[in-house]
Amino acid sequence: MAAQSNATAEAGLIRGLGLAGAIALNVNLMVGVGPFITMPLVVEAMGGPQAILGWVLGALLAVCDGLVVAELGAAMPDAGGSYAYIRDIYGPRRLGKLLSFLYVWQLSFSAPLSLASGAIGFSLYAAYLWPRLLHELGSVPVTLDGWHGSVPVAATTLVAMGVCVAATVLAYRRIDVVGRAAGFLFWGVLGTILWTILAGFTHFQSRLAFDFPPGAFQFSAGFLHGLGAAMLVTSYDYWGYYNVCFLGGEVRDPGRTIPRAVILSILLVATLYLMMTVAVLGVIPWREMLTTAHSEARRYIIAAFMERVYGVWAGRLVTALILWTAFASVFSLLLGYSRVPYAAALDGNYFRAFGRLHPRGRFPALSVLALGVVATAFCLLTLQQAIAALVVIRLLLQFLVQAVGVLVLRWKRPDLPRPFRMWAYPLPAVGAICGFVYILIARPNFWRELRVALLILVTGLVVYLVRAWSRREWPFGLDATERRA
Repeated sequence: MAAQSNATAEAGLIRGLGLAGAIALNVNLMVGVGPFITMPLVVEAMGGPQAILGWVLGALLAVCDGLVVAELGAAMPDAGGSYAYIRDIYGPRRLGKLLSFLYVWQLSFSAPLSLASGAIGFSLYAAYLWPRLLHELGSVPVTLDGWHGSVPVAATTLVAMGVCVAATVLAYRRIDVVGRAAGFLFWGVLGTILWTILAGFTHFQSRLAFDFPPGAFQFSAGFLHGLGAAMLVTSYDYWGYYNVCFLGGEVRDPGRTIPRAVILSILLVATLYLMMTVAVLGVIPWREMLTTAHSEARRYIIAAFMERVYGVWAGRLVTALILWTAFASVFSLLLGYSRVPYAAALDGNYFRAFGRLHPRGRFPALSVLALGVVATAFCLLTLQQAIAALVVIRLLLQFLVQAVGVLVLRWKRPDLPRPFRMWAYPLPAVGAICGFVYILIARPNFWRELRVALLILVTGLVVYLVRAWSRREWPFGLDATERRA
């Protein structure tokens, strides 16, 4: 079953991505603009420098889920990643057909939200260099889930849209060229973080970094809610370790490359995040980050940090590097997610046009263009709106289904060749499931985003059932393969 889909999905794709390129793509996606923008949000959620706990637990959750996708990616190195895993685990002609369709359906919303969040972060840091970008140009009326209002449109909105367009142009080419581009962008990402860490520890003040408020670690409902809100943000910042899995059909020696790329990416980024957080907290008092939503220490935390350490020139230079990093993230996101509709279309589980490859570059051209266009439209949202919506949608309709799926696959297919097996099975999978559920419900006003995710689930289910009824597919009949059999 998996082998057949593998051969079909890989027909025409080029296996040109090695370990170095895979790690570069993962790290570009994981880092992006996230920690440079969200650090004050994590500190606010936890109420002090104990926010470091949010980064630590977020890393542990990433490792647990990373072991899940490492095992699945090595065993089923298809183009499309999670789509292929969900399809094959739950049955490609029955329940798996429905669940994999719902996965692609939610990706139509969550993938562009991910792209937009990176582009919005890019535009906010661009405003540090050109403050006039914050000037509002007008507003757009919006109605969503019973909420009526207007979305302000500033020059930063146009900048964010331009970032999505530029990333689409860069991703519209062969995978081996893209791999080299990712490696080039990777050094900008790594250099930005390392410079921040070096600056922090050479001007470090422990009394600031460990200025815990009274009752900082007191176990209470408030502490648990704050930790849940913090982990929602840090989970967003760590996401991307699975990016190589979307390109499984284009990876050299996937049984070894995919697990190594996933685990090494998580360990590298977790170390960098923890060091950078401590370094910044040792220079800028955490209370200063929370004084006002419009302060530089909150809106441009790393730029304000560098300006305090070295002067205005450093703030401007690090901002330029962060813009580089943010663009690298958007580019990597678009590259990985564009392979999912392609894989679904080959299965007949999505629009047929998405299964066509570019005649010369042999990449899924329509997927790249479609996701880029939708992401451009989502740049009308705020960064906070984009992050909260995409995390809840993705947890409910992808990560939980996938983590349960690795347990189901071990039970259904114990004989399936597994070049990599998760360590301490089944603890990582169980830990991932518990962590995801905790993030979903252990936050103030968690129903707000959960209602949006449930709405997407219900509408996707209706679309699938109408489509299945018209095509006489499961659950209304047999698909073409079974009828021929």
